Amino acid sequence: MRALVVYCHPRPDSFTAAVRDVVLEKLRAAGAEVRLSDLYARGFDPVMGAREHAEYEDESLNVAPVARDVEDLRWCDTLIFVYPTWWYGLPAMLKGWLDRALVPGVAFLMPDAQNRTIRPGLGHITRMGVFTTCGASWWLTQMIGAPGKRTLLRGVRVLCARGCRTAFAAHYLMDSSTPESRAAHLRKVAARMDRLIGRVPVLKAHAA
Repeated sequence: MRALVVYCHPRPDSFTAAVRDVVLEKLRAAGAEVRLSDLYARGFDPVMGAREHAEYEDESLNVAPVARDVEDLRWCDTLIFVYPTWWYGLPAMLKGWLDRALVPGVAFLMPDAQNRTIRPGLGHITRMGVFTTCGASWWLTQMIGAPGKRTLLRGVRVLCARGCRTAFAAHYLMDSSTPESRAAHLRKVAARMDRLIGRVPVLKAHAA
């Protein structure tokens, strides 16, 4: 398993960081190769400039500004997002990462003479995890439509392998959370990660 964890939070002491640590612990315990892309720590620029936008559909040019991220996407078979939900959606930093890194020719294929619509480009990704926190309640988030969750688990997932396995966990009412609710949520994240990873094979020693 080759797992890319895209982590987005500006504060190292956040609860989101604790969620990230559970995710990483589970992956490493399963023997996965792991790459962590900490967008804030990297100083990732989420803004697509005019030149980058002009070259967005040119597959000979569009990879260069985000070469590291494209290499990570091509490398991984498991893609996991860990972030806080702000205004019911993705933080600007993470949305900008999607805008810039998921370029044509990598994340999807543009329409052409034989195809009237875009086609998936991430068919090698067979697992996707989404772990977030929400200040709003579950019912209010659902009423609004949970646009962040939809963007990832519908919009990005459709670009991945058919039957891509998914996992999702959100701590709602984060602003009134308690030590008990946070601990319970970390246990939920661990359980969802176990289901996402699946059974880890036990390697048997060869006979002498």
